Parts: sequence; C-alpha cells; structure tokens
Amino acid sequence: MLTIEDFFMTNLAYGLYLAVSIGMTIWVARSLSQAGEVFLVRCFRQDEDLAASTNRLLVIGFYLVNIGFITLRLGQWPAGPVELIPTVGSRIGVSVLALGAMHFFNMWLIARFGRSLGRWAASTTPPPLPPG
Repeated sequence: MLTIEDFFMTNLAYGLYLAVSIGMTIWVARSLSQAGEVFLVRCFRQDEDLAASTNRLLVIGFYLVNIGFITLRLGQWPAGPVELIPTVGSRIGVSVLALGAMHFFNMWLIARFGRSLGRWAASTTPPPLPPG
C-alpha cells in the first residue's frame, strides 16, 4: 500500500529527474548548436544556409531522442527518503551518458557525411528566384 510519504517522495523524485534532465538537454542542445555552427559552415564549404538548416535539424533530432529517452525512463522506481538522491542521481547519470553518446554520434555523422554533402550541395543548381 502506498503511503502519503511514499507518494510525495516518488513524485518529488520524478519532478527532480525531469527538471534536471530536460533542463540539461536544453542547455546542451543550445551550447552545441552555438558552438557547432562554425564547424558546420566549414564542413559545408562555407554554405551558411545549409549549415544553419542542418544545425536546426540536428537540434530537433537531439531534443526528440533525448526527451523521448528521458520520459521512457520514468517508471516505478523506489524513491523513499533513503533512495531519493541515489535513484535520481543514477537516472540523471544515464541521461547524461545518453546526451554524450548523441553528441559523439552526431559528430561522427557530420565528419563522415558533411564534406560529401557539402560537395553535393555545391554541385546542385539552386532553384530560380521568383520574379520581383
């Protein structure tokens, strides 16, 4: 039977976990987006529009994957007074590892495909501009 104290502690744990994990995801996404813009411009042979578009797509994907992962990890976990900090800490730790893995995966993809995509974009003819 769930006591009021257990209910409160569990919801406090969930709230702390969500606040810290989602806050960290937002901070990391913004930091990577700002710092990565220069890198992407260089990878895409100074094509700033392509770099900005790719950067936005990476940020959206980053949010979707990480927030999805964070919310999937919500579930029945002990959160009594003794377990609260270790439980929330280990859940946040796994979320941080997922953030790091996503970052390195994105960097690998950009390094692997960025230059060839930049060459492809430079070789295509842009669509004609509308009159006026």
